[in-house]
Amino acid sequence: MMQTPLLLSSFIRRAEQFFPDKLIISRTSPDVIHRIPYREFAKRTRKLADALTKLGMTKGMKVGSFAWNHHRHLEAYFGVPSTGAILHMINIRLSPEHIAYVINHAEDEILLVDEDLFPHVEKLAPYLKTVKHYVVMGDQKELPETSLENVHLYEELLEQASDAFEFPQDLDENSPAGMCYTSATTGNPKGVVYTHRGIVLHSYALGLADAMGMQEKDVILPIVPMFHVNAWGMPFAAVFFGTTQVYAGPGFDPEIILDLIEQEKVTLTAGVPTIWFAVLNALEKNPRDLSSLRAIVCGGSASPKGLIHTFQEKYKVPFYVGYGLTETSPLVSLSVFTSKMEKLSDEEKLDVRAMQGLTMPGLDVKLVNEDGDVPWNGETMGELLVRGPWIASEYYKDERTANAFKDGWFYTGDIAVMTEDGYLKLTDRTADLIKSGGEWISSVDLENALMTHEDVFEAAVIAVPHEKWQERPLACVVLHEGKTADDEKKKELLTYLEGQFASWWIPDDLIFMEEIPKTSVGKFLKRALRDQVTEKIGEN
Repeated sequence: MMQTPLLLSSFIRRAEQFFPDKLIISRTSPDVIHRIPYREFAKRTRKLADALTKLGMTKGMKVGSFAWNHHRHLEAYFGVPSTGAILHMINIRLSPEHIAYVINHAEDEILLVDEDLFPHVEKLAPYLKTVKHYVVMGDQKELPETSLENVHLYEELLEQASDAFEFPQDLDENSPAGMCYTSATTGNPKGVVYTHRGIVLHSYALGLADAMGMQEKDVILPIVPMFHVNAWGMPFAAVFFGTTQVYAGPGFDPEIILDLIEQEKVTLTAGVPTIWFAVLNALEKNPRDLSSLRAIVCGGSASPKGLIHTFQEKYKVPFYVGYGLTETSPLVSLSVFTSKMEKLSDEEKLDVRAMQGLTMPGLDVKLVNEDGDVPWNGETMGELLVRGPWIASEYYKDERTANAFKDGWFYTGDIAVMTEDGYLKLTDRTADLIKSGGEWISSVDLENALMTHEDVFEAAVIAVPHEKWQERPLACVVLHEGKTADDEKKKELLTYLEGQFASWWIPDDLIFMEEIPKTSVGKFLKRALRDQVTEKIGEN
């Protein structure tokens, strides 16, 4: 067989050749929406590569992007790696200290920065050790006032560049193309580097019918940020398939998301549960036409069955739960139905939808605990291990590689069970699992059950020390607006759990909170929650 390299530059050529008139619809401010055909996108991407090369971009150099979801960020997705350089997508929601850390650790030499985010980078500039050039992305015609040197306007650079730039065809498919850092729930963020080969194969996977089924006729709206595991790989795959793309840009809210879905006839969208809760609330107040949607994909943390049920039954939109991590590019599994499951009752199907689902073709998974490999019986818990062509094999220059990557497997740190049919169901993180009297209790199962109660907006369950049982579960609950948080409501919620779990699983106590702390990507930050609760208990 021919040994043709799997390179991202081939995606640009394909989109330009077969789908020149398909659009990238990009909202860059409240009153500006760009509609850019792939023909123009390809030219602008070559211009970007030429402009950055003239600034000094070379093969293997790190170029950071500090930006929202829009067409310029998409151009960087291809214009940087297709030359042999590496695009580092920086999580803008990290703390300033962690942002400086990841830029310095990656050794970014050029930063592409959105105009509204430039002031944040300007404040950090004295602490950035390797950055030589700042490129301001936006619709403005003039540079912002700044004391920094080597600051350039993105559009001005493109005007002076050539669209005849040729991407090298002799790159090794195993060479780095992009990198992201984890969201740092503990310690400094960990860097993960993605290769051309890994991204290309992951893009193929997103087009499989038993995955997202992305195709040319789709209109996608990735709400998940482009700095969060490559927006789950959707932008790459969309260019590959010639899919129409819609980007919400900066300062978006649930109303804007619904506007874009309705106006642009979006067929496929993806984001974390907190986004879909907010969208659902907006939808209840101001109904919209969602008839174009064929699927919502949700991931990042567990999706409560009530959320899934409402979208599917009330709004007739299939709601899929997926699983993945920064280290897995990210798609590992998705809650699709096999033919065997078509015979299930509606309630049983809802249970399946709430799982993390079926492993993608091309990947291997297994569960292990202190006794070895875990049987697939839907009950026995173990840590999830993954391997495959789009799974990382190490962290970037980080000694924590030794704990996470062993014997050809990535140890995810997630605790799960596997059903007899091979469906994955997460039960916890290793750090969050509750061990009471030597038996494991899943905080995720308790949280999901609490969030099916009509009065509960959010719920997190954590372990608190116990003299006799070592640890016991404590529920932390945020009620919907207008609901009363009192002893009667506490008793009601704990009683609500009693019919669903063994008695020893039921939390010893429940406290009401105004907000549950979250990571930069919307996951419950249980370390901070435990600190808050410990402080609250100490005060009492």
